[in-house]
Amino acid sequence: APCAAVTVSDGHVICVCNSTYCDTVPSADRLPKGQFVVITSTKDGQRFNTKVSQASSNTTTDAIYYVNRTVERQTIIGFGGAFTDAAGINIAQLPVDVQDRLINSYYSKDGIEYTVGRVPMASCDFSTREYSYDDAPGDFNLTKFSLAAEDNQFKIPFIEKALKVSPNPIKLFASPWSAPAWMKDSGKMTGGSLLGQPGGQYYKTWANYFVRFLKEYAKRNITFWGLTAQNEPLDGLQTNFSFQAMGFTPSQQRDFIKMDLGPALNESGFGNIKLMILDDQRLIVTLWAKSVLSDPEASKYVSGIAIHWYIDSFIPASLLEEAHNSFPDKFLFGTEACEGSMPWEQKVDLGAWERAASYAHDIIVDLNSWVTGWTDWNLALDLQGGPNWVSNFVDSPIIVNASNKEFYKQPMYYALGHFSKYLVPGSIWIGTQAQKDNSLIELTAFLRPDKSIAVVIHNLGFDAVDLALDDGLTGYKQVTSPGNSIQTVIWWLT
Repeated sequence: APCAAVTVSDGHVICVCNSTYCDTVPSADRLPKGQFVVITSTKDGQRFNTKVSQASSNTTTDAIYYVNRTVERQTIIGFGGAFTDAAGINIAQLPVDVQDRLINSYYSKDGIEYTVGRVPMASCDFSTREYSYDDAPGDFNLTKFSLAAEDNQFKIPFIEKALKVSPNPIKLFASPWSAPAWMKDSGKMTGGSLLGQPGGQYYKTWANYFVRFLKEYAKRNITFWGLTAQNEPLDGLQTNFSFQAMGFTPSQQRDFIKMDLGPALNESGFGNIKLMILDDQRLIVTLWAKSVLSDPEASKYVSGIAIHWYIDSFIPASLLEEAHNSFPDKFLFGTEACEGSMPWEQKVDLGAWERAASYAHDIIVDLNSWVTGWTDWNLALDLQGGPNWVSNFVDSPIIVNASNKEFYKQPMYYALGHFSKYLVPGSIWIGTQAQKDNSLIELTAFLRPDKSIAVVIHNLGFDAVDLALDDGLTGYKQVTSPGNSIQTVIWWLT
């Protein structure tokens, strides 16, 4: 079903979903050898337009991209978004059938088939208040620990809907923003660090708080695949930070994992959970990884390194390569991204293709630098980019207009879908080489578990480019890449 397009302004196109209609996303069904499918989204309003063509034995273009299956790198974990309080509050304001359409748009076979979900542990800035799961001072045994109204109303119901409609397992991971205020040197959830030292009672209690969270969700039949040790640990080290945050230096995180969190997870039967460090900007990825992972007693509990995207345009991706090369047995995984977060930016920019393009660019650069997946921030926000209790409004791929009982799929949603729907978990990165470089064309290629090859192509320029993909086996795939477009090209090897 095609996009119900509304042009907001020149080149700004949104797709409207309501009780009567919502567009769906084409599956790439197996084609005979020698055929290939091109799925295209463009600035001027194409959304997952699909065309099947025949490969040819020669090509006239000199823009040939060789796909080299002998060069293999990382395996895809998945793509997804975050079940924040704000997302749930917005989704809950829609009629139930429209709520279902929104969750389906992300997690079902008719949608972009997300396989990842991030869940904040208690409150963050995208909550309407500050709260923890145990606000009773001195409760070191966590006897007063309990999930909040927000978990029961705005997180769990929508996680359950996603689990129900997803054809794939969903890898959920949790991230804490702050410990309860009474456990911190600042005496508040905004900023500050845990009292005492790793190994001490505050750190031990904080480690057990993770375990309690996992157990409470398990009672609701929700199992977590992963955890990050702390959302943006550098935030809490800033004085007067404006929302929930907790500071860790790399050595504090190392010792907390080694002495408290790792053992607590192991002893409580959660030892197989994928624990990720950093969960912050790529600027410090190598420094952080070296500090934590050079200690075998900490490293043995850690599976991956989580990265956020916020200053990627200023920081080279070579830092990711460096971190991978130093610790090849730990995966790199994108855990947060959103547009409109910089103070000078418009918060919600309805239908902006530029925001889709910056998503596609970042994902391609990440995937070409050993990253195994990418997690967007809020699954849905309102027209203002909230709610957010400190007015830190941002953009989201889906914007809810509750008074109209509808939601809008923005270009970012389709950009993410070009990856999430087709670069399925278990797909393996393979090398590509351009016969002649074109700085306006960027791409990434993967061998999927069903022995098909998927290539995502991003044209950053205004002009169409005729190019050909060659795997040395199944002929030239001739593709016209329109200006300002994202395409996924898929063909089978057998």
